Amino acid sequence: MKIRRILATAVAAAVTTPVVFLSAAPAFAETQKPAAGSSAEQDDPAHGRLVAAVERAEKKLKSLRKQREQVLEDLKNDNIGKDVVEEEAAAKKALAEAETAVTETADALKAAQDALALVEADPEATPEAKELAAGLVAAAGTKAQEAVAARTAAAERRDKAVDAWHDARVALARKASVLADDIAKAEKALAAAEAALKKYEEEEGSWEECEDGGLAVSLTGPRSVTAGTSAVFSLTVENTAKKDLEAVHAYVFSGILPNSAKDLEELEEDDVEKIVRHTTVEWSSTAHPKWTKLPALGLDAVELGALSKGGKADAKLRLTVAKGAPAGVGVLSAAGEYDVVDGGCGYTEDEDAYFDVVRAKPAGKPAPEAKPSTGTPAPVDHTGQGGSSSVPLTGGQLAATGAGDALPGIGAAAGAAVVLGAGAVFAARRRKAGAGA
Repeated sequence: MKIRRILATAVAAAVTTPVVFLSAAPAFAETQKPAAGSSAEQDDPAHGRLVAAVERAEKKLKSLRKQREQVLEDLKNDNIGKDVVEEEAAAKKALAEAETAVTETADALKAAQDALALVEADPEATPEAKELAAGLVAAAGTKAQEAVAARTAAAERRDKAVDAWHDARVALARKASVLADDIAKAEKALAAAEAALKKYEEEEGSWEECEDGGLAVSLTGPRSVTAGTSAVFSLTVENTAKKDLEAVHAYVFSGILPNSAKDLEELEEDDVEKIVRHTTVEWSSTAHPKWTKLPALGLDAVELGALSKGGKADAKLRLTVAKGAPAGVGVLSAAGEYDVVDGGCGYTEDEDAYFDVVRAKPAGKPAPEAKPSTGTPAPVDHTGQGGSSSVPLTGGQLAATGAGDALPGIGAAAGAAVVLGAGAVFAARRRKAGAGA
């Protein structure tokens, strides 16, 4: 099994069943290549997330299309709300009734006026008859005025109801338009998710053509780094393949490991950034003397160029620990990849270096005396840096000071896998994408 898949599987195990790390962490470093189609091959969190993204995009698109179909159907059938429809119909009916009342009261007033005229023209009409006729005219006039006022109010009610009816239809039409835009965006999102999944699956298959091994990676550096300072590590990559290598890259990751099994157990799959956020790494080499920052999750690599058979390449890694970083055990990891002239490629296992992260002493207090290192010293330039002695730190070797004592209960190799697994997957994505370009 390739190291990228090993680390990805390790991360998945860490966030779902942390007991794996507590009981059998070294097993990850000794994993043998499984048979095709085995559960280890299929347990790919990155692939699972891409599949889930496609499924979410499909579900969202389906929902949006269904919503728009319903809106268009409502527009067709004037399903704009029961209250709006009923009020518009009632307002129109009330206006019609008010207009009928106006006509009827106007006719009654005209009849009363005609009767009064006849009474007044009659020489034999009594004053009482004339007064009665005049009273009927006044009453009819009052009813006619009331009918006109009622018609005005009914007309205003009708206009308001009609406006609400039209506004409701406009709102539906706008909703249909917004949904159309959302559907277009959802279609693009689905296409992007499907493309990302397809690319990942194609790239995963392309790794079958790559060779395992061919590079020897080593890291040398200080055993402790004080928060708020930097320290320089040495990276050496040797071509152990039996051929010249056209282009050699080294992917580097760093972070501070959890201080307890409980902290590790509480990590979620997306919490890798919580581990890598306190450190940054820059690199330089003779051919590339300018310090260049590496992204936390390995999207860029240390470019070492071509290496002839048996050749070596060196680079410096300047690791900076944030001022507010917690005390604990830090890890720096490097993995090699290469291309060859005939179009082949290869990769190596990751090499890990562990170091103590210590907090700076308050101003005015003497700094703690550096503990003597064990192992063969290596000449690393620490001018202006915050590290202590420089020794090879490989194979899971840990400093014995500070919070580092808490890590053996978790398993150093497993802890490193938690930190670096996601980064390694990102590196694989970047490297294969670059090769495809």
